[in-house]
Amino acid sequence: MKEVLGIRDVPKASSWLTLSIQHLFAMFGATILVPFLVGLDPAVALVSSGLGTLAYLLITKGRIPAYLGSSFAFIAPIISAVSLHGPEGAMIGSFFAGIVYGLVAIGIRALGLNWLLKLLPPIVVGPVIMVIGLGLAGTAIDMAMNNPATQAYSGTHFTVALVTLGVTIIASMFLRGFFSLIPILIGIVSGYSFAYFMGIVDLTPIREAAVFQVPDFVIPFKDYNPASVFSWEILFIMVPIAVVTIAEHIGDQMVLSKVAGKNFLKTPGLHRSILGDGVATMIASCLGGPPNTTYGENIGVLAITRVFSVFVIGGAAVLALIFGFIGKITALISTIPTAVMGGVSILLFGIIASSGLRMLIDNNIDLGEKRNLIISSVILVIGVGGAFIQVSDNLQIAGMALATVIGIVLNLVLPGGATQQSVEKMFDEDFDNTDTAA
Repeated sequence: MKEVLGIRDVPKASSWLTLSIQHLFAMFGATILVPFLVGLDPAVALVSSGLGTLAYLLITKGRIPAYLGSSFAFIAPIISAVSLHGPEGAMIGSFFAGIVYGLVAIGIRALGLNWLLKLLPPIVVGPVIMVIGLGLAGTAIDMAMNNPATQAYSGTHFTVALVTLGVTIIASMFLRGFFSLIPILIGIVSGYSFAYFMGIVDLTPIREAAVFQVPDFVIPFKDYNPASVFSWEILFIMVPIAVVTIAEHIGDQMVLSKVAGKNFLKTPGLHRSILGDGVATMIASCLGGPPNTTYGENIGVLAITRVFSVFVIGGAAVLALIFGFIGKITALISTIPTAVMGGVSILLFGIIASSGLRMLIDNNIDLGEKRNLIISSVILVIGVGGAFIQVSDNLQIAGMALATVIGIVLNLVLPGGATQQSVEKMFDEDFDNTDTAA
């Protein structure tokens, strides 16, 4: 299909706002879901999402039309970090995860890309992504089935969750055009409406909220002293997850390159893209928001509309920033019942796990080979089973982080790994490389 707007094309004023709102809607449901699940302020997530995307566009020289939103991979680590040292501790871990992005970007700039692909092949990344989704399954079910006030089973709440899930599935399967891009948002809105009629929605916070309101930022050196909440345990919980999200980022860039017909891994370069992702995560950590990552939902919008303009993406980022300061919207988000989010999460977390399985299938990973079977099996059981290594009284390497590290080690030490040639074949695609910016 022919592109409607090129990457550097400025849209007409009459359509700019509509095109940007479309991207905002595509990312909105997932972006607010993450802070909702981990106990952070959704308004801060919107602001940090907007600022992070603008920083990303600047670092990539306005040559990659990607939107950044809240990362699902960090949900379980943030919950663990918050339980140890509060939101402040989670922000410290998030900041250092962003530093890892920067170090990887420097390594790619200096050494090229193949070393990273050897370190993170599909046989490692696929099962780890499955661990992300399966490890969150219990959270989704608890939210769907239990009354948050009593933590006991509630038929009313479970009914709301199932209705929300059903509408989301129907929207995903049968809607077309723009509405096919926002099934999460449609599910949340429908579930919220049903929950209201079931009597579990309190609209008081919306009536009492101001129109304009400053989000509940958590700013270092103003709200807390980073040195006082620094913990090696938090670093071991959160920093290794950057390895997973970097692998996801590479996958997103490959898909986006195919959609746009330009090899973004070469121009402006994967090092710039990963650095932009890391800086966006560091910005979020300095505001009290969840780590950011590139969003597949927005890549879907690009694929369907063929509007690749970075000015449209930038417009969506500005709108997200503005929305974060509208108190009525923040209050509305806070009134969404946990059962509604639980219903949506059943599908979303399952999709995350399934996407890991799809990575194995798309890359023709043969689980009949002992090497592949061993690596994937060990990662899945350690990650989902909740294994951990107690290094000291205050230091623990657990769950997803431990599974990722062990998976990387097994891939490096077991014989029969991917050859240099097989890694390079991942990039044997025909792209339009007429844009040669450095």
